[in-house]
Amino acid sequence: MSTSPTVPQNDLDAEPHAMHPDLMADPFAGYGRLREQAPVVHGRYLDGTPAWFVTRHEDVRTLLHDRRLVNTPASVPGATGDDPRLKMMDMLAIPEELRPYLLGSMLDTDPPEHTRLRKRVLREFTARRVTDMRPRIEEITGRLLDALPRHTADGATDLLAHYAYPLSIQVICNLVGVPEADSDKWQQWGEDLIAMRPERLATSFPAMIEHTHRLIGKRRADLGDDLLSGLIRGQDASEGGISDIELVTFVVTLVLAGHETTAHLISNGTAALLAHPDQLARLRSRPEAMPGAVHELMRWCGPVQTSRLRYAAEDLEIAGTRIPRGDAVLLVFVSANFDPRRYTDPDRLDLDRHRAGQAENHLGFGHGIHYCLGASLARLEAEIAFGSLFDRYPDLRLALEPAELERRERMQLPGQWRLTRLPVLLRPDRP
Repeated sequence: MSTSPTVPQNDLDAEPHAMHPDLMADPFAGYGRLREQAPVVHGRYLDGTPAWFVTRHEDVRTLLHDRRLVNTPASVPGATGDDPRLKMMDMLAIPEELRPYLLGSMLDTDPPEHTRLRKRVLREFTARRVTDMRPRIEEITGRLLDALPRHTADGATDLLAHYAYPLSIQVICNLVGVPEADSDKWQQWGEDLIAMRPERLATSFPAMIEHTHRLIGKRRADLGDDLLSGLIRGQDASEGGISDIELVTFVVTLVLAGHETTAHLISNGTAALLAHPDQLARLRSRPEAMPGAVHELMRWCGPVQTSRLRYAAEDLEIAGTRIPRGDAVLLVFVSANFDPRRYTDPDRLDLDRHRAGQAENHLGFGHGIHYCLGASLARLEAEIAFGSLFDRYPDLRLALEPAELERRERMQLPGQWRLTRLPVLLRPDRP
């Protein structure tokens, strides 16, 4: 069996494939080309599954709220066809007994199961709990910033490896109740899952599931005030209780998704600010503008560029295109977030684009019932990470020219926007 999907070389305009080199190397231009070609384009997903690509902002935002699109093929009335998610499990060589831990998350369920799980989690994952994390995030941030000079090699420091990643993984582990000593394991497991390499997942995924079961057992014997303890206390609730498998699935989903996406929001955002010194200067002169700046960075260089596949539960019409019941639909955030029908001069990074008090004006965290559960935590982490970084290192510079950074360090992953490294000079003008 092949260890990775075949990369298609067909004409992008004829039938776009999510693995097409043009969409992986420059998704902004590639998906932008599709957006201007038509609002809905028929193409193929990672494993070759036929899918309808929806590319324009108004349509994507509307469909994120449309209950006629479901996340699970089995939710389609009368569904008898193959489940593309199972094809992905086959491709990644995930053992049968472990597949429920990937397929049963809130990301892959529909109401009423999704409603039950999300309602139970939101009882613990409250705005107050996130707000109360601020001192801890500031403490972790300060410690990591103090240590950065010790990680300098040949004059440069990798900000992704030594700041964005450890900050995001330590914060999410602290929130959930994962011991800080285990954070390196979780970071490695996340990298293995994102890489989609069966030979790495063969050992890392079973280890992660077994580790999480052990963690739940230890926490059950010694409950604390963390998120996991709160969920364990509510397991036996007469309404909305969750099973151990659901609990493991939630921990795995939250820790992996929470730290990976936040780390790359911080690294992408830092690279963007350093490449746009005029915008950075304005932000530093107006620190109160940081919340709006984070929203603009999420629009302009957010790490998640497409949705998971969704499925038409009935015949639909999207922007004049008929979508038959059961067909897969891919919502393209990157093209929607750069749609000139929605944004003036969308290619320009404008940290004043999102005004205080204005509703969220981008799709980086999604919308509707599957809106990112950890959006408020990610925003808080990013605000603290950017503000503290540029306060501590006011002379910070990229170690590479922006174009060279993109050429050498940008990963080519379908639906993702990530760097492999972010080399910076902490104090380039000082001895």
